[in-house]
Amino acid sequence: MNNPTIPGLNIPIRNIYCIGRNFVDHAKEMNAETPSSPIVFLKPTSSICFDSSTVFIPKQSNNVHHEGEIVLAIGASGKNITEESATDYISGIGVGIDFTARDLQAEAKKAGLPWSVAKGFDGFAPISEFKPLSHFGPDTIQVELSVNDQVRQSGNTDQMIFSFQKLISYLSTIFTLQPGDLIFTGTPAGVSAIESGDTVKASLPNHELSVSVTIQ
Repeated sequence: MNNPTIPGLNIPIRNIYCIGRNFVDHAKEMNAETPSSPIVFLKPTSSICFDSSTVFIPKQSNNVHHEGEIVLAIGASGKNITEESATDYISGIGVGIDFTARDLQAEAKKAGLPWSVAKGFDGFAPISEFKPLSHFGPDTIQVELSVNDQVRQSGNTDQMIFSFQKLISYLSTIFTLQPGDLIFTGTPAGVSAIESGDTVKASLPNHELSVSVTIQ
């Protein structure tokens, strides 16, 4: 079965890298320390879905949270990429939602186990259309997430602990980045539980990009 493609770029999705605790306020609300280096976890490609999808709360969880995030799409292969050249590897920017089964994640953390199950259910990584880097210009990028039209999360790239450039450079010291790789760059404060019937929308409001899903 072929991997889904990145909307707007028509590149097959390869690896999905996600960054935890990349906003200080989010680390605080999770009662967690601010990291000194990026916290990296992975999602399977089966977690990807798109605008207007239905996301099902898994029977294994009673506490699924939303996390709105700016997402980078990698367009060229690279290893040991410098921060100075990192933006050359970005083919597009979009917005996504990192859904998390918080109760399963808490159990895993307590036992010192990975978070893969909590992060990896089908539909747990909705993404928007992507636009090229030139669309965004030099200004900071705002990300918001709303539930039933009520804003719950709002942040911008100035508040990130690790910039896009630092994340790409760091990841490339461990993995060879490849065209079609996605990087979920972390979420601002305000994560909270979702319920069946909710409409969850993540957006980059100044750049006309959004993804909206219905929870069931």
